Amino acid sequence: MGIFDIFWIFFMVSALQPIVRQRLLEATRRRLIAKIEKQRGSRVILLVHRQETMSLLGFPIFRYIDIHDSEEVMRAIELTDPGVPLDIVLHTPGGLVLASLQIARALQQRKGEVRVIIPHYAMSGGTLIALAADEIIMSRHAVLGPVDPQLGQYPAASIMSVLEKKPIEEIDDQTLILADVGAKAIQQVRQSVFELLSSHYPQEKARELADLLSTGTWTHDYPITFEKAKEIGLKVRSDIPREFMQLMSLYPQPVRRQPTVEYLPIPRYREPRQTQEGK
Repeated sequence: MGIFDIFWIFFMVSALQPIVRQRLLEATRRRLIAKIEKQRGSRVILLVHRQETMSLLGFPIFRYIDIHDSEEVMRAIELTDPGVPLDIVLHTPGGLVLASLQIARALQQRKGEVRVIIPHYAMSGGTLIALAADEIIMSRHAVLGPVDPQLGQYPAASIMSVLEKKPIEEIDDQTLILADVGAKAIQQVRQSVFELLSSHYPQEKARELADLLSTGTWTHDYPITFEKAKEIGLKVRSDIPREFMQLMSLYPQPVRRQPTVEYLPIPRYREPRQTQEGK
């Protein structure tokens, strides 16, 4: 065997290694999902978005909730008997309002029990989906986020505030148009949130929460922690099963450079200290 043959064998092994590793990871995920479903008697649906990179150029690709996601989730819901509870695992920065609302409404209209599980974060559209569930189960350090609509790079509520701060004669036509669209967007999202919450909260509380979450009370990336969620009146729990945290570890962030967080991935317990006599 010559040097050229050895080179090609090395090249083929290097090329196939990521594929084999990915297939093994997917098989491990499927086994754990099946185990969780058997333990809980439920259907587990995961909506996980990670930042990815193009394989050749290394440019970042930001994943978010889109129409394809809503189609897949609704298909999974249709394949599940109403007597089987749904466990929806969310790990997402949000996404399209249309796609998020489609998923949320499908969950709300389902006759069976729906539980949303948030190991780390479910912002914007992810929060919109969570509001449709019968139960929201968060880890103690997980966060939700406001659902106020965004117009391009600006919050709709901030664009509308310009009308209150400047005479209309001094505002350009584009800003006036954006403010008009923003007012409609806020009204639509607020009404949608109210409808989602009305299934689980009294009408007055549902309207209060809808106003708080959709009208620009906070910045769009404001983290609504477990404690804050309880404070504003959302029905949340923190007893997230350990298996779901283990499941999230099987959705690693693709790494193209030196990792920024590193540790030995094994449980660590306190060891008894040796006394002077025992040395």
